[in-house]
Amino acid sequence: MIPLLAQAENAAQSASFPAWAIVLIVVAVLAFWAIGVFNGLTRKRNAYKNAFAQIDVQLKRRYDLIPNLVETVKGYAKHERETLEAVIKARNIAATAAEAAAKAAGDPDAMARLAQSEAALGGALSRLLVTVERYPELKANQNFLALQEELTTTENKVSFARQAYNDAVTDYNNTRAVFPAVLLAGMFGFTEAKLLEVETPEMREAPKVSF
Repeated sequence: MIPLLAQAENAAQSASFPAWAIVLIVVAVLAFWAIGVFNGLTRKRNAYKNAFAQIDVQLKRRYDLIPNLVETVKGYAKHERETLEAVIKARNIAATAAEAAAKAAGDPDAMARLAQSEAALGGALSRLLVTVERYPELKANQNFLALQEELTTTENKVSFARQAYNDAVTDYNNTRAVFPAVLLAGMFGFTEAKLLEVETPEMREAPKVSF
């Protein structure tokens, strides 16, 4: 009887995994889990950066339109020098902020500066277009009409692109903030991304450019 028990015990011991094998399996499972978290966060971070790239495309288009608009207005409203210069100054500041934001999409400081500069530019454009009301010939100018139509279209595209970016950022932030990703997000360098928030009425609505 005893020899039979000994044989059974030996068989059980030979069938069991050694401790090092169990540890290796646990480490492998954790490694695959960590890789999955890392890859998931990377994809979502790339998604919001790509979404911001679409904002950047539309902002550059708008920045290109504004000098043409100013030159057209200048031909009819040379006495509005202060207003015209304010638009160009605001445009240049916004372009610089957008360039910095494109290199650091999601960065809180970069997003805040872009939001503020875009608000200032929106206000300057609104004041310019109010000024145009005093110049009937300018309002009938075909070049001006074409520019205002392009500007309106571009403003709408900026708005849509901004919403897509904010949606992607929200998805990323939600993923990194919940368990189990929250355990590794900071370790892997996945910091919270900043929305491009609408801070003023000027950014909330496109400048009124129709007459």
